[in-house]
Amino acid sequence: MYRAPVSEIAFTLKHVTGFGEALAAGLFPALSEDLVDAVLTEAGRFASDVMAPLNRVGDREGVRLANDAVTTATGWSKVYEGWCAGGWNGISAPESAGGQGLPLILSAATQEMWNAACMSFTLCPLLTMGAVEAIERHGSEDLKAFYLPRLVSGRWTATMNLTEPQSGSDLSTLTTRAERHGDGTYRVFGQKIFITYGEHDLSENIVHLVLARIPDAPAGSRGISLFLVPKIIPDAGGGLGARNDLFCASLEKKLGIHGAPTCTMIYGDGRYGAQPGAVAWLIGEEHRGLACMFTMMNNARLMIGVQGVGLAERALQQATAYAAERRQGRAPGASGEGSSVIADHPDIRRTLMTMRALTEASRAISLSCALAADLGRAEGYAGQSRQKARAELLTPIAKAFSTDVAVEVASLGVQVHGGMGFIEETGAAQTLRDSRIAPIYEGTNGIQAIDLVTRKLPLGEGSVVAEYIDELKAIAERARAENRPDFGRMGTRLEAALEDLQAAGEHLLALVKGGGTAEALAGATPYLRLFGLASGGAYLAKAALASCGETSADATLRIATARFFAERLLPETAALRCVVIEGAEAVLGVDAAHIPAVT
Repeated sequence: MYRAPVSEIAFTLKHVTGFGEALAAGLFPALSEDLVDAVLTEAGRFASDVMAPLNRVGDREGVRLANDAVTTATGWSKVYEGWCAGGWNGISAPESAGGQGLPLILSAATQEMWNAACMSFTLCPLLTMGAVEAIERHGSEDLKAFYLPRLVSGRWTATMNLTEPQSGSDLSTLTTRAERHGDGTYRVFGQKIFITYGEHDLSENIVHLVLARIPDAPAGSRGISLFLVPKIIPDAGGGLGARNDLFCASLEKKLGIHGAPTCTMIYGDGRYGAQPGAVAWLIGEEHRGLACMFTMMNNARLMIGVQGVGLAERALQQATAYAAERRQGRAPGASGEGSSVIADHPDIRRTLMTMRALTEASRAISLSCALAADLGRAEGYAGQSRQKARAELLTPIAKAFSTDVAVEVASLGVQVHGGMGFIEETGAAQTLRDSRIAPIYEGTNGIQAIDLVTRKLPLGEGSVVAEYIDELKAIAERARAENRPDFGRMGTRLEAALEDLQAAGEHLLALVKGGGTAEALAGATPYLRLFGLASGGAYLAKAALASCGETSADATLRIATARFFAERLLPETAALRCVVIEGAEAVLGVDAAHIPAVT
């Protein structure tokens, strides 16, 4: 059973990300360290005791569609009521709409616990939180006044409708259309697929944010608009009125996240309403919907990275508990008679430490990104623009590196369980199945790598990345100067990794500036992995440095984890540097037409 690692999350917040210094400097005047601890503690309790039991139930029962209505698994509605009553839906939402107005970094910290406890459940409020931000930033005053309080309270939930059968990541090809109705509203017609929580029984209404094209719109992505389309149209008094002309036509059968309904949504076919067309309201301006939707997507991308951290943490806990009980063979140097627990075998220790190191590095990267996003919005803060650029830089790394880590760690977790890991009984297989979607949705990890190389690396002519690497180098220098036996080669290995990161980045930046985009993109994914390893290693070294004055078991483990990461995982950066700088021809030299297809 999952137990939220509240103390480790709190340590990362306060001593690794810089949140502790920001609190001390008064950048979050409404917060105190005691309040932060209280929020994390209560969130951990709710995640561990209330949400975690849903995980296996949702996986086994799944969801059911009948008469255009979706029923979630046993107990989900009751837990959702508790979620709303606890105010968790509005943790970072504006106070003016009934939210708590807490910083994004605290929301991210709690999101890790929610996702580790039950990823399928958490997807519903995750999307609602993203919609709240999109409406708050781009909606009209009337839309904000009416919809935000209902979404923030959790009475209503929200979805994001982008994908169509012919239009996945390339939104320029979408065909869903919206027609002006003459009274300020629109009518939406079309089909959307892969809509998470497009229909369910947790809330009284569902608000769909739908990308569609107005008939006279420009071609391509510049002609896309964003619309708010409620399942039930509010009446004049603000209550629930008539059913809108939309419905869930089918549910996808998926590898994982069985507890979350993934819907095919049909808009405007005349099934409901006096005449065909789903009643909709424009968000933002016509033809500028993609910018509005990206507000929601950028929030979601960071939170999917946090989701990866939670899944990795769950896999780590499952594997660690199993390895402490399962007996097999005799470990080297074992005393007494009988079999040893497998945790005593060197290769299992290596596996568990790999899982731990990758999980904690991902946590530090994701929470650091969240803090940068908070400071990038802090009016009057001298470093606002610098932190905004930092958040832009770290978002694709937080999303892609952390979700890749989730799959890697979950797979290692199955391996630790051996044959029992391949059996559904232990739950290790579910964690691996659930984790596999995270590198795919909200922009595939390949797209995140493209974004990193073509948009984020060139920020400030490369100065944003250079400044960030300089900060990480200062951590490496401190680690090397510490000269403690338990640090091993931490400092020198980290310095070498950061040199690899800098050299690879300079090579790619020169290619992008010189028109060698194809060559740069051939190295984009290994560069993102290199970036995640080097920055993650630096954050773990920072955690180790902050633990030097402690004698607790937690402090000892943090130092050991940072050393393991540096000495066992960071050497990979040298190979990645080589791949980035020298490997483009091996990719581009093969014509796709010559790759044999199976017929």
